[in-house]
Amino acid sequence: MGWWQVDADTLAGGRFVVSPLAEVLAGLKTLHRGGAGHVGERRWLDAHLAGYRDRLAGDRVTAALVGAALGHRWNATFLTPTPLGGDGPTFAEEVEQVRRTPPAVVRADLAESLGGLPPGLAPDLLPDLLRRDDLAQRAAELLEWVWTETVRPTWPRRRRIIEADIVARTAGLGLRGWAATLDGMRPGMRWLGEHRLRITGCDSPPLELSGAELMFVPVTPDQSWVCWDVPAVDGRRTLPARRYAVVYPCSGVLVDEERRPVPEALAALLGPARADLLGLLDAPKTTTQLVALTGRPLGAVGRHLRILREARLIRRRRAGRTVLYYRTTAGQILVDAQLSEPGAH
Repeated sequence: MGWWQVDADTLAGGRFVVSPLAEVLAGLKTLHRGGAGHVGERRWLDAHLAGYRDRLAGDRVTAALVGAALGHRWNATFLTPTPLGGDGPTFAEEVEQVRRTPPAVVRADLAESLGGLPPGLAPDLLPDLLRRDDLAQRAAELLEWVWTETVRPTWPRRRRIIEADIVARTAGLGLRGWAATLDGMRPGMRWLGEHRLRITGCDSPPLELSGAELMFVPVTPDQSWVCWDVPAVDGRRTLPARRYAVVYPCSGVLVDEERRPVPEALAALLGPARADLLGLLDAPKTTTQLVALTGRPLGAVGRHLRILREARLIRRRRAGRTVLYYRTTAGQILVDAQLSEPGAH
């Protein structure tokens, strides 16, 4: 079992961040795996897997690089850098972290990933094809291809889903605290108490995160990993790191690339916008979360919620500083009746 020792100050300073590079890396891992975690991801994979495989078929070095970097037990550290965080970094800014990795560090990271062994214990595992100095550039170019061809066209929608997940988890943090928020964030992750956070069910030495920066990074593909900034000296990395991140898949209905269309009869009865909001409230959500999911202006969402409340189809409740909206019994019956009608979408 692998776990982190997280002191109270580090945990209190933990924050959720949006990372375009993490979204691209999750897409790359999905393409490399060739399997989908949910229906929306399946459609995306069907659209892009052939193009990805064609690209690697024409580039033996990059194909070998990806195979080594996404190793048997963990990812090559240089390929999955800790997100920059801050005020909305762009993909171009984040991918430079990969591109700037020194060649010796890239080779050491690949050997570690390929062998599933600690740094320095598997130097001979790297094939001759990967004993070269342009691997960081090749990795950055592949990530740029994944971004341009498969992620950027839907990035506004993906970002809304990611932001909605952050809003939901932040609201849950205020209600239930860090322990409940962290449990199940990624496979095997659980708060053990006594400042211990289990990261994975695999055996690995515990890490002390005292005084470090801790980030949580949602992505829409069904992928998860942990990463950290480890300084490299003479081509080798030495813990402890300064910054750590947990990348995790967005939860529940938020992972749907395309939501179920609003039944036409319900849209005719309530209006398309109000019917859409009522459909989204299968679980309590905040106004900010609904704005993120629908892409509608805050004022418009607020007006529609007020009308739904006056019609007694939804209610609201306050949880600390957060206001959550949810369906009433009448609202639930109305939605269920529409979805159960023959021919309903």
